[in-house]
Amino acid sequence: MSYQSEYQRALDDPQAFWRDQAANLPWYQAPRQILSKDENGMHRWFADGSMNTAYMALDWHVQQGRGEQLAVIYDSPVSGQKLKLSYADLLEQVALFAGVLKARGVEKGDRVVIYMPMVPEALVAMLAVARLGAIHSVVFGGFAPHELALRIDDAQPKIVVSASCGIEVNKIIEYKPMLDAAIERATHKPQHCIVLAREQAPAQLIPGRDLDWHEAMSDAKAADCVPVQGSDPLYILYTSGTTGKPKGVIRDNGGHAVALKYSMQAIYNMRPGEVFWAASDVGWVVGHSYIVYGPLLAGCTTVLYEGKPVKTPDAGAFWRVVQEYGVKALFAAPTAFRAIKKEDPEARTLARYNLGRLQTIFMAGERLDPPTYDWVVKHTGKPVVDHWWQTETGWAICANPVGIENMPPKPGSATLPVPGFDVQILDGNGQALPPGQQGAIAIKLPLPPGCLPSIWGNHERFCAGYLRDYPGYYCSGDGGYKDNDGYVFIMGRTDDVINVAGHRLSTGEMEEILAAHPAVAECSVIGMQDDLKGQVPVGLVLLKDGVQIDEQQLQDELVVMVRSEIGPIACFQRAIIVQRLPKTRSGKILRKLLRQIADGKDYTVPSTIDDPASLAEIEGLMRQRGLARV
Repeated sequence: MSYQSEYQRALDDPQAFWRDQAANLPWYQAPRQILSKDENGMHRWFADGSMNTAYMALDWHVQQGRGEQLAVIYDSPVSGQKLKLSYADLLEQVALFAGVLKARGVEKGDRVVIYMPMVPEALVAMLAVARLGAIHSVVFGGFAPHELALRIDDAQPKIVVSASCGIEVNKIIEYKPMLDAAIERATHKPQHCIVLAREQAPAQLIPGRDLDWHEAMSDAKAADCVPVQGSDPLYILYTSGTTGKPKGVIRDNGGHAVALKYSMQAIYNMRPGEVFWAASDVGWVVGHSYIVYGPLLAGCTTVLYEGKPVKTPDAGAFWRVVQEYGVKALFAAPTAFRAIKKEDPEARTLARYNLGRLQTIFMAGERLDPPTYDWVVKHTGKPVVDHWWQTETGWAICANPVGIENMPPKPGSATLPVPGFDVQILDGNGQALPPGQQGAIAIKLPLPPGCLPSIWGNHERFCAGYLRDYPGYYCSGDGGYKDNDGYVFIMGRTDDVINVAGHRLSTGEMEEILAAHPAVAECSVIGMQDDLKGQVPVGLVLLKDGVQIDEQQLQDELVVMVRSEIGPIACFQRAIIVQRLPKTRSGKILRKLLRQIADGKDYTVPSTIDDPASLAEIEGLMRQRGLARV
């Protein structure tokens, strides 16, 4: 079937289309209500189906005689450990840990917060919670106590599962003291904490509340799967909100399983037994969807990597993992490849490895700039798929659906809407814009399976944040355009569009131009307030390793490039060289904070920042160069 015919079928008869996809999963009782509405008037998929996600991901594969197939490959260059778990091994561990939780009172609908590093036990904990019909909320390991406390108060977990520490390059991050501080701050107090002891750091257990993971597992009794309805929540995942209070995105069991199973074939072209590697973290939506659930629902082998793209030990880390485990599809954020490119511009480390079994490289999480796209394609010789999605959707909105039909790529584009997503470009009045015109990217309701039906405990916030701006549509908060072929170009968050003397200009477009300079490894363009023009763009530029160039010379060359590509209308006149850009742990540049610094506004350092010192460094540099209002 061609992409166009599949996309059109999902658009014309979504219930029949998604009924067929649901039939590819082992339900206890297949859903009769494919699409219905809940008490809030929201569309829900497969609400009356009876199922268990952990059963679909583990038990069913073992029952089909595939228990000895590898389920998880754990590779941890930061700890020096490697481990391989078959489906039967993983099922045994999950059933036992579900027994640990059940013995401590966890039942269907209860919440369990998981605050762990990238270790196999994190996957075991997630699947064990799902096995009991409970709801997990994974918090990125190492989040500050204040942020963890906010999530504990919002989810109100019966139990918190954690580890004694996480391991970063050349440093140990002790989790247990931060967990204790978070519980001290939180109004809600979990009944128990189950702590995985790692040899790199001891953990002080509090008698009566805390349990050691290994001791609890030593006498555990395996627990069976608990049936849930398709519309019952599987997990809560918190994403940052404009109010400062995190938003708990809800993911239901039924739609989530159907969407991920479909995506593994349609988007990633994966088959049972093949090796899939999402180089992310279980604390992020990519980790939930494509380290844990997606590959296992599809019967694939998933790689769990506790390391970095560089410095563990070098810029060949990704290529080593791909070769060693025969990875067929690699999925990572563009920032990972920019880090590799910065450290190894000529890709010399790549020559040591054989990528023969790698078929496709997928990127998401931020905009993939064409220079990075071109570099990866040139040096790996592999197709690169830029696809766009959000924590809220749980899987790709736009992609090159290589499992259906491999569409011709266009650098800078996330290719085409995935079957099920009716993507529209709207103006401020909610009217559809013609090809080539930038506007707000919105998705016509109903959203397909797998997308959030609400925000945990606050449906009004869900409506206000996503549905109110364009009635009948989900507002993505991103801006962009479609070309004449229907390809979607994501140009960044709608607040990354700057207004220069009445002209709306995309900072993403300027970043593309700056990144094409041979000296530039990475960059960010922000809009700074200007008394005359309203806003003017400023470039913050990171140089490739080993490159020496005078800042004034580089600025002059970049100004010429922007004038040549966009014109004098861009008013691009300033660029400064920086040592690092402030980013979240998932690799997104904190552009909003950079704008606040430039405009002299108060700002709050977010919990998601990877390197807080980078922010102070940038602020000092911008003030020194006269690029920050006082």
